[in-house]
Amino acid sequence: MKARSTRGAIGVSWWSRRFLEVLESFALGTRLTRGRSYARKGQVLRLDVTPGRVEAAVQGSRAEPYRVGIELPVFPAALWERVERDLAAQAFFSARLLAGDLPAELEEVFADAGAPLFPSGVAELTQRCSCPDFAVPCKHLAATFYLLAEAFDADPFQLLHWRGRGRAELLDRLRALRAGATDPAGTPGPSGPDTGTPDAAIAGATPGKEPVPAAGAARVLAGLRAIPLDETVDRFWLPPVPLPDRPPTLATGPELLLRQLGAPAPAIGGPGLLERLRRAYRTFGRS
Repeated sequence: MKARSTRGAIGVSWWSRRFLEVLESFALGTRLTRGRSYARKGQVLRLDVTPGRVEAAVQGSRAEPYRVGIELPVFPAALWERVERDLAAQAFFSARLLAGDLPAELEEVFADAGAPLFPSGVAELTQRCSCPDFAVPCKHLAATFYLLAEAFDADPFQLLHWRGRGRAELLDRLRALRAGATDPAGTPGPSGPDTGTPDAAIAGATPGKEPVPAAGAARVLAGLRAIPLDETVDRFWLPPVPLPDRPPTLATGPELLLRQLGAPAPAIGGPGLLERLRRAYRTFGRS
């Protein structure tokens, strides 16, 4: 198994980068650098993610690969049930998860439930490697961490699976809660009018509990009062709230690219060509 990234940072999604940022914040120094090199050379031969445990085989300097294990406590069933109720209470989360995506607000949901999704300290991880190196993590463990981050990129539900809830089980539970098939205790629950959606989901809260913080568009539109359609026909194509200002742009000269590339080789014109291109760029920039 080789890391898909051949240079620079490993991990492209917010969740894999967040996972590696936590790891790199532990100040593990050159062991992470060497582990990244191992990951890119394909020295991780196998990687398996199961609830609470990651197992890998990493080829080191000896003929037999080293056995690597990384353990992280799974969340108890009661906590998962609370998180699932909170997720099902807002269509924003269900839609994104059913589409195979992890919204960034998901981390906040777990934090509000008192169970941070990512490890907050190196002591939360139990790390083992069969190599003779006393350092923890060794380069074999570090290589496994980097390949694990790329596994999270390929399938974000692997992160939740590591924490104790597989993709199929989580999505089935969200579908059931959104459809109003069962309440959290497993008995028939109430449904909203004409929608089949639980009243709690419509209200954005679980009965008897504090309201779930709004996310996505619901956060922007939550404070607007309901207006009859016949009173808003003339504003149908206008935004209900002011749109945010456009992000600032960096003002640069038209020949910025030329300054970055430097003078071309003498065989294709050298500094003389560079100056002619600069004048042309400036002329085009004014037109």
